[in-house]
Amino acid sequence: MKKYWILLVLFALALILSGIKPHDYFTWVLEVAPGVVGLAVLLFTFKKFRFTDLTYIMILIHCFILFLGGHYTYAEVPIFNWIQDVFDQSRNNYDKVGHFAQGFIPAFIIRELLIRQNVVSKRGWLAFLTVSVCATVSVFYEFIEWGMALLVGEGADAFLGMQGYIWDTQSDMFFACIGATTMLIVFSRLHDKQIAKMTPKV
Repeated sequence: MKKYWILLVLFALALILSGIKPHDYFTWVLEVAPGVVGLAVLLFTFKKFRFTDLTYIMILIHCFILFLGGHYTYAEVPIFNWIQDVFDQSRNNYDKVGHFAQGFIPAFIIRELLIRQNVVSKRGWLAFLTVSVCATVSVFYEFIEWGMALLVGEGADAFLGMQGYIWDTQSDMFFACIGATTMLIVFSRLHDKQIAKMTPKV
């Protein structure tokens, strides 16, 4: 249990640090909310379904990405301002890191659920459904951004992070799909080993 407490402490520290004098608190709340809600779900379901250590670590990394974006806003993360200047980019591209992670890390969750809940056994369908569900999550998140923009108007600009790029929504979803596909290519074998350790031997 000690390892789970370490993850919780790291989560709490990162959340607290991100909430110290953020760019603005409205955007901060919007950006960190998925991480906080995700933690609540994981805690509520912990006794019934425990994910692999690898998946929990990846979820924590995703939360770090969210909290950093929440603190600065995705258009103002300092290191990506530097990258923008050095490589003469037209925008701060930290949001693309966030959307890549939006596919890459949920792929661990979806893939593990599909395998351990015996939803699908064929590997081809497993990969297809993992990417499809991650893409759907990305689409749903874009709907949330759209809804916030309609509700609060210009107040949602920092949350949207479009920075004048008209294809931002489409590229966000594309990066999520790339992230999910990358996870399957790079981490499937390691993920399988972790899942095998969680599967009761008959």
